[in-house]
Amino acid sequence: MAGIIGAFVSLIGALFFLLAAIGLLRMPDALNRMQAGTKATTLGSILFLFGIGIMQPDYLGRVFILVVFIVLTNPVSSNALARAAHANRKRIGAVLSPDALADDEARIAAGDRGTAGTKEATHGA
Repeated sequence: MAGIIGAFVSLIGALFFLLAAIGLLRMPDALNRMQAGTKATTLGSILFLFGIGIMQPDYLGRVFILVVFIVLTNPVSSNALARAAHANRKRIGAVLSPDALADDEARIAAGDRGTAGTKEATHGA
């Protein structure tokens, strides 16, 4: 019975991988592709690994370590990819409106470090 449940959980994880692949093909620009890739593959990886852990209880400790590693590293890599895409947005054709990060970078370059990133700085409230 555990084998069937584990296979079903792994299959759901594989479906998230499929959705991520479709999202990578269908999304219009690099930032949207990055979103589709990281969110769906994070959940897909976790479900796939837990399915393996359910099927093979001996691997459950290793699966837990891998899941923690994925949960900790995927947001960091996603942020790094987003920053790189933002830095090269003109070359990759990304149009961002509004572009709060560029506004904050311009404010910091102008020497106004005190309000960068706050609601008042980005929205003028």
